[in-house]
Amino acid sequence: MQTTEIPAGAYAVTTDCGDASAFKSLQARLPGIWRAIQDGSGFAHTSVVVPSLSVDPQELRKIEGASFYEERLLFSLMRLRHPHARVLYVTSQPVHPDIVDYYLHLLAGVPASHARRRLGLVCVHDTSEEPLSRKILRRPRLIRRIRDWIGDPQSAYLTCNNSTELERTLALEIGIPLNGVDPDYLQWGTKSGSRSAFAAAGVDHPHGVEHVRDEAGLIDALLELAERRPGIRKAVVKFEEGFSGEGNAIFSYPESHASRDAAGRRAIAERLRGLAWAAADESYDRYMGKFHQMGGIVEEFIEGDEVRSPSVQMRITPSGEIVPLSSHEQILGGANGQVYVGCRFPADDAYRATLHDAAMSIARVLGEHGVVSRFGIDFIATRERGGAWRCRALEINLRMTGTTHPFMALEFLTGGAVEPGTGLFRSPRGEIKYYVASDNLKSPYYRGLLPEDLMDIVVHNGLDFRPSTETGALFHMIGGLSQYGKLGVTCIGNSPAEAEAIYSRAVSVLDAETGASQPLGGRASPLLDRRAPRME
Repeated sequence: MQTTEIPAGAYAVTTDCGDASAFKSLQARLPGIWRAIQDGSGFAHTSVVVPSLSVDPQELRKIEGASFYEERLLFSLMRLRHPHARVLYVTSQPVHPDIVDYYLHLLAGVPASHARRRLGLVCVHDTSEEPLSRKILRRPRLIRRIRDWIGDPQSAYLTCNNSTELERTLALEIGIPLNGVDPDYLQWGTKSGSRSAFAAAGVDHPHGVEHVRDEAGLIDALLELAERRPGIRKAVVKFEEGFSGEGNAIFSYPESHASRDAAGRRAIAERLRGLAWAAADESYDRYMGKFHQMGGIVEEFIEGDEVRSPSVQMRITPSGEIVPLSSHEQILGGANGQVYVGCRFPADDAYRATLHDAAMSIARVLGEHGVVSRFGIDFIATRERGGAWRCRALEINLRMTGTTHPFMALEFLTGGAVEPGTGLFRSPRGEIKYYVASDNLKSPYYRGLLPEDLMDIVVHNGLDFRPSTETGALFHMIGGLSQYGKLGVTCIGNSPAEAEAIYSRAVSVLDAETGASQPLGGRASPLLDRRAPRME
């Protein structure tokens, strides 16, 4: 196959009809590979993991230490539990050997030496802001080495953080199917596409206006929304493909809603200048420039006496089966409470079944349109004092999300599964498991800690996961600790209170070991409130 030119400055490439046809032919292998792995017959196979964050570079730049998010998929090393599985993990920069050992020693029942022989680590040695998939495509010799390591391409597949035309091209170049959504269906993961799927599924979602393209369109959409929702106070403006809530902004309406005449439009335009950004360093001109480029939606801002942000993870398998994976209570932060910073598993008993039913309806719509993928659906749950909870769908993320790797950690450590009827996770011993997780455990006092320092702290303070109790903490994004003072953690307990206590203790130990717990040491409380652990 002729190599596709990868232009600089863009994060998507255009493939011709021949490429699209070749990709569909390649994808036809995936159901057979999937069935062979699932039937437990000792099928020898290879997983190539490319944790590329193939999203808009300007949006990714807003996330501190984004390059180390490539380490989040190290939980996929759990595939090495299968004695005939091989994993090739590709990164932009080297993964510290202590980090790899940290994960391998947690593979219950598998000697670390045996797993290590079946693991390949490849580093591109390129710390630029380009997506990892593009970096690989620029290195044809590396692609040849990947092919050589795989051996038989008929029993191999590619796993990525998200799917774009870059990942489709990479799958074609390597010659293995992509275990992810076909980029032809990515419109269902945009904000406008999500709303279309919710409507088709008959799932409750906020009032809004889709396919808004520019500033004039924003003004029209805000006026239209005010007409539909008399008395509305706020709206949310969202990029079509915003990442982690960083592209969201809050609009506050004038006290008397403007009309569609010239004066009314001027009033809305003036209020637009006062948008409250999720990103602290955003500016109006920069935000509107990005909106003109990407487009987006306007949606009513949902308020209530109690407001929560649950989500559901789903999977449509290569064989077409719809599988509910997990539900979470998302913890949001940032300047206006729109940015994902962590989660708790599972979602509240009061509405978990409602979430699962809605997610199944949405997944059926996506499945009918050909989507095969792991994906997340974000909801908002509200209730007035003494009333019932109301859940509304907000968006579909056709990729691995911030709740994917904590759940993978739970599977990695326990080997259990979610009960279809209850949505609760039960380990092989019969224990129900709960966790608190964050990608944003950070302090300026953590800077300078090397991976081996963290390992010393974990071992000396008993912060490691204990197989005897199936409880404890598992850290991730450890490579970013020295430079950014930031890492992630998943804290697993046999009750919600135990998971919270393990999280609180992990924060306290790290603070004490680094001096952050001293007066004026920059320490925040481990638990800001019952539902928000220290995630800055």
